[in-house]
Amino acid sequence: MSDTILADKPVRTYRDYGRPLWRRILMTHEMAIIGLLVLVYIVAYVSVPGFAGPLTIQYLLPNVAAVLLIALPMTLIIVTGEIDLSVASTAGLAGVAFGIANNAGLGVGVAVVVALLVGVAAGAINGFFITVVGLPSLAVTIGTLALFRGLAVGLVGTDRIGDFPDELRSLVLDRIPGTPIPNIIVLFVVLALVFAIVLHFTPAGRGIFAIGLSSEAARFSGVRIERTKFLLFVVSGLVSAVAGIYYALKTNVSLADNTAGLELSVIAAVLLGGVSIFGGRGALHGVIAGVLLIGLLGSALRLVGLTSDVISIVTGVLLVASVVATSFLAWLRVKRVVPGGKKGSPGPVQ
Repeated sequence: MSDTILADKPVRTYRDYGRPLWRRILMTHEMAIIGLLVLVYIVAYVSVPGFAGPLTIQYLLPNVAAVLLIALPMTLIIVTGEIDLSVASTAGLAGVAFGIANNAGLGVGVAVVVALLVGVAAGAINGFFITVVGLPSLAVTIGTLALFRGLAVGLVGTDRIGDFPDELRSLVLDRIPGTPIPNIIVLFVVLALVFAIVLHFTPAGRGIFAIGLSSEAARFSGVRIERTKFLLFVVSGLVSAVAGIYYALKTNVSLADNTAGLELSVIAAVLLGGVSIFGGRGALHGVIAGVLLIGLLGSALRLVGLTSDVISIVTGVLLVASVVATSFLAWLRVKRVVPGGKKGSPGPVQ
């Protein structure tokens, strides 16, 4: 493997695996984000009036639930070295389809199925152009972002489609008895377990990491790259549709711009959680911590009277610092291992 490739990818050495287990678990980017999350919570708990108590969790979790959901497939996509910028517009289009189907008298069950099929179709369109036509995912999903949002606007216009059944809204929005945790988090936990098992404990997950590290090596290893990426984009569309239905029920209205800008929050949280933008590295527990950290920071800063612009600046600085720190540490590690084979280990292990 060339020095150029090593400079762009996170590298693990034999020395890394010789470290004690506790260091391999605790001395990671993901654990640093979890530690920062705990620190921010403690500081806010002590110093921000009105922050303490279950009301914080009660309002925080519903606000970040959609980001938590979409971040799951986005993690796997970015690990392969691709990206999906159309998730928010897919969610918006699915939410509009859900509202239209429900108002047409098709029934809630049929409306949910219609919305999910819209999400699957949107993901399949992205996957087709990326894996079959061979276009870059960045260009494709920027285009479909505008396309899906335009379709949503064309379907609903300025109309407000709402008044969803109270029973369905309660099923999603009500809290687990005796806790401040909304029911939607139960669905998230189930999906998070599924995605974590697939990514970290199955051959399919190892194939996803292999694609991100080196697609050529993955192909020679027998990984079906195009099929894997296509399925990931379809799953991304499906989960985005679930988030779109949740948004429609949460706001009790289906609007084309319900989820506008959500893709930026998702990508920021995924990168903050330790997933490499170059692919080949990442862990779901870090991503979940990243989502919660951004949400917690936003809640605390709003309580002290800061505007959304200032909150965006703080979040942006935190994201840039996280990405720069990760790249800098990877560069230092390469400098220790690669030059002349004189330092570090016998060679890099991906």
